[in-house]
Amino acid sequence: MSSEGRANNLRGRDSECEALRNLLDTARSGSCQVLVLRGEAGVGKTALLDYLSKLAAGFRCVHVAGVESDMELAFAGLQQLCAPLLDRLGELPEPQRDALNVAFGRAAGPTPDRFLVGLAVLSLMAAAAHGEPLLCIVDDAQWLDKVSVQTLAFVARRLLADPIALVFAARDTGAEALAGLPELRIEGLSDFAARELLESVMVGGIDPVVRDRIVAETRGVPLALLQVPRSISATELAGGFWISGKRSSTAAIEQDFVRRIHSLPEPTQRLLLVAAAEPLGDPALFLAAAAHLGIPAGDLAPAESAGLIDFGPRLRFSHPLIRSAAYRAADLDDRRRIHRALAEATDPRADPDRRAWHAANAAAGPDESVAAELEASADRAQSRGGLAAAAAFLERATALTADPARRADRAIAAALAKRDAADPEAAQQLLAIAELGQLSDLHRGQIARLRAQMEFVRSRAGEPGAPRIGDTAPALLDAAKQLDPRDEYSARESYLEAIAAHLYAGRLGDADALQATAEAAHAAVSRDSELPRSVDHLLKGFAERLTGGVTTGAAPLRVALLRMCEQVQSNDKLARRWVVVPAFPILQESAAHELWEDTLLHQLSTAAVRHARDAGALAGLPRALVYRAGVHLLAGEFVSAATLIDEAGTITASTENHTPVRYHSVLLDAWRGNGPDAIRAIEAAAADGKARGEGRLLGLTGYASAVLYNGLGRYDEALTAAREACSYPDLGFYGWCLYELAEAAARTDDREAGAHAVRQLEERAGASGTDWGLGALAGAHALLADDDHADALFTEAIDRLQRTTVKVHLARTRLTYGEWLRRANRRVDARRHLGEAHEMFTGMGAQGFAERARRELTATGEKVRKPSVSSGAELTAQEAQIARLAGDGLTNQEIGAQLFISTHTVEWHLRKVFVKLGITSRRQLRTVAWAS
Repeated sequence: MSSEGRANNLRGRDSECEALRNLLDTARSGSCQVLVLRGEAGVGKTALLDYLSKLAAGFRCVHVAGVESDMELAFAGLQQLCAPLLDRLGELPEPQRDALNVAFGRAAGPTPDRFLVGLAVLSLMAAAAHGEPLLCIVDDAQWLDKVSVQTLAFVARRLLADPIALVFAARDTGAEALAGLPELRIEGLSDFAARELLESVMVGGIDPVVRDRIVAETRGVPLALLQVPRSISATELAGGFWISGKRSSTAAIEQDFVRRIHSLPEPTQRLLLVAAAEPLGDPALFLAAAAHLGIPAGDLAPAESAGLIDFGPRLRFSHPLIRSAAYRAADLDDRRRIHRALAEATDPRADPDRRAWHAANAAAGPDESVAAELEASADRAQSRGGLAAAAAFLERATALTADPARRADRAIAAALAKRDAADPEAAQQLLAIAELGQLSDLHRGQIARLRAQMEFVRSRAGEPGAPRIGDTAPALLDAAKQLDPRDEYSARESYLEAIAAHLYAGRLGDADALQATAEAAHAAVSRDSELPRSVDHLLKGFAERLTGGVTTGAAPLRVALLRMCEQVQSNDKLARRWVVVPAFPILQESAAHELWEDTLLHQLSTAAVRHARDAGALAGLPRALVYRAGVHLLAGEFVSAATLIDEAGTITASTENHTPVRYHSVLLDAWRGNGPDAIRAIEAAAADGKARGEGRLLGLTGYASAVLYNGLGRYDEALTAAREACSYPDLGFYGWCLYELAEAAARTDDREAGAHAVRQLEERAGASGTDWGLGALAGAHALLADDDHADALFTEAIDRLQRTTVKVHLARTRLTYGEWLRRANRRVDARRHLGEAHEMFTGMGAQGFAERARRELTATGEKVRKPSVSSGAELTAQEAQIARLAGDGLTNQEIGAQLFISTHTVEWHLRKVFVKLGITSRRQLRTVAWAS
């Protein structure tokens, strides 16, 4: 008999079964398949997974089922799924192997990069699929711990060319991280199939009228139909007294299970409760707990005979609803007794966190010793990158704390962890709990700040009912004043957050309120004769700049950034603190831009991403990624910038947060120069900024419009956009707006506007002392200089910008110099600079500027030959990225590690690249110019 024949023939599921068969066939052929079965409880998802498992002849199968009581333990579900595959752990690169060992609690070490853990799981699955295809089944994904389901979603989106099938089953709500993956909706059976199924389980037959009424009321939910013989009496069946609408719901089905459980002997009920409270299904742990209770394991037999549970290598309930029914069937005292037995049976060295969790559930009231164990578990979870788990442990520790002051401490710590794990609603609830305790003035300041921070984040995300962003500044300022005499460091951060709120409000904000905030911050930081910390210097720099004008504040801002660069190498705790403070990316970025410091910007943005990933800070990681994307954008590495922006969007979506407009995504569209697409993105961003009161976004869209139109040679429109952008001095990119204004003014012969832009730029870039700032200033001067001085200014600008990482400005200067040389009839020199500009812009993917350079080259008489793959036009974005890395000499394993894909997927992409480009070796890739 074929494997298909051996598999159960499910009534009414022909199309679903065919989809699963096709999935396995495709995976066997070497192409990864991912599918999410979605549907209500009891609709038949688990039965379809069993069918899939029986059908998978020749596959290596691994399986995990989410358990509601295990949702708070970081990586618990992922560890169960991967346990059978750990025989291939030695094949992983050492960093991935170490990350997985720390995440699974198999070894001690620094907090693993969350994405390195994901890559390790990806590599482990790919290694396991080398000899035979791999089938991974995840049932009840809505009950997996959050970090496990997020990691599996990460893996599912990066599997491509491996013989792996990854199939999830989840209820309609929950496991939101799986959104966007291929999905198969599982509905109730058709009336015909439902009648067949009901008749097959009714041994004595059933009246057709009663049958049809039951089928209608159950909506074809298979589990409800299968429970009819056990849940409806013969009298009801004979008389047709089906209680309409009360027996087809999940709750009603579960209640039927409860009644069946209550009919069992009391010792059997206790053992079922042990199995329900123990998520691993470990027979040894089950037997040890039964021994602690003094109940023979054989007393489980009646439950096995009733078809409720199977006692094998793993204890497995016949349906997940039976587990929850067994747990809910018991009273509170019995549950505590069972959890106490499980805590005593759990090895405190091998599994201290699950032991602490059982002990917490066993506690009848406040218990400081258990609360302390939970705090230790929170520390371990955080060290493994499990912020959500750490928050859950701290939340439970709060509930078990009797001392009012200690309770407030733990509640605030739990709220911070919930905030950092992107769960602001739970954080607000914990703050309310803290306020019921004995609060010190410090506690009140901490609570005020945390609430203000979350309102700041809500306003930036544009959530319904959120305040306009400028309106969040007063609460942040008030929190700073409350904290100032009690926690000076946090107070300084809160002052900075208030300033950041005003920076975002920009031209739509209250200028007087901004000035008052800056003055209060300046007064606070001026009380100290010595400023020992980087945060002090950062605050002093912004306060001086905002109160004293453009010529002030540079010295403390530079000191702040230099010290921060030193601290990211030596003080992980402090650096991670910056990651989770919502305002810090804009403050660091704006300070570096005001100083025209590309090197410091590179170091700090790299550190921000590293520390956010190390800490698993899902609330802060998207901000850090976009911060880093801005650095790639300035370097002309548009593909890298887009990859980080997309990653930030994916993470934000998976954590159910609203997504604010990504500033650098708008700039990326402008620099790429696709007019219609860029204009739509700019207009949408401007509308969003107006709606949220985010005036900074209006300045940014004005700047982006000026870049776009200057690139397209539409200089009148560029001048209008640049004038609008320059109507308010947005810290951080105002100097760039001035450069666009200078070029547009030069092209439209508006000497007055150009002279004004250069004077303003002299005050800013001219005082920077950096090659970036002085190079940009020299380039702007050259645009408006007479012929006697322009040549030397262009040469100075290029010399300076060549020593920076800011390749977009270097390419712009080469272009404008080439254009000037052509007009001066110096065609040979013009061709050299225009050719270099064209090559740089083409490599970046800056279509508008590249076309402008091409037109100028053509005017010099140069024939411009398009390279065979000048911008990766024949390749997908990922193929081009892989090909470029391979051409740079990276191995497949190194490429996979950089791009979070398997080595086999890299090989698969390279084979396609070779065919498309008509080449046969990696060496030939070095001769191709790639879009960055």
